[in-house]
Amino acid sequence: MAISNSSGKNCSSRNDPWRELENGARGWDDFSPRDREDIVRHYAPKIRILALRLKAKLPQSVELCELISAGSLGLLDALGKYNAGRGIKFDTYSENRIKGAMLDELRRMDWFSRGLRQKVKALEDAQRQVEHETGGTASTEQLQRITGMSEKEVRQGLEALHNQMCLSLDSFHENVIGRKAMTEDEPFQSTAFQEIVDKVANLIEELTPREKLVISLYYGEELNMKETAEVMDITEGRVSQLHSQALTKLRKTFRARYENE
Repeated sequence: MAISNSSGKNCSSRNDPWRELENGARGWDDFSPRDREDIVRHYAPKIRILALRLKAKLPQSVELCELISAGSLGLLDALGKYNAGRGIKFDTYSENRIKGAMLDELRRMDWFSRGLRQKVKALEDAQRQVEHETGGTASTEQLQRITGMSEKEVRQGLEALHNQMCLSLDSFHENVIGRKAMTEDEPFQSTAFQEIVDKVANLIEELTPREKLVISLYYGEELNMKETAEVMDITEGRVSQLHSQALTKLRKTFRARYENE
């Protein structure tokens, strides 16, 4: 049956194919090539949105198109494997697959140069040294003195460390669940991940007020480092230090309390 719209053209009364996929009426293999193209086009904006969010945390050398390309493969993977009967919304399922594909591509690209990686390691070591000796957070001047780097090198290294930490948190789900030999049972993964989220949320409450605020602004409000610095009325370098300090504490405490469970 066809219905005429106001322009006189016929419109099909069939359901939108992506709705049929989402409600489980048909699986990916049951759609025609035209329907598949419509479905991919419908979800394509999600890929760009996720790529832009991730790109904001990465060096300029990482091209947006590379993230979008990897995300497209993640979407196709999600479309092929989605099963509405498992009780998971496609939006949630596909977002995890898309982000996972982008993170996999970043790991494959190895976007840290060897020199930058060495600087980041030196700064991490210096931060731990100052924290151990003084109980406080290392200043830029202290990091310069310990590492022998210039102020610009310290700033670039802290920025890279910040980006690295962001990606670490973005892939927290995959890294932790992967070590526990998860299966492809998606509902089980969802339940297990919620348990991890609850544990991390409790650990965040143990952070200092400023550390909690940085985590909240960056991950909850999705502000970038510059915007976070403006809200907190501190420098971007200080935001980077607080962010790195908070994630280091979270990783260390999480492993100490839960990794052997």
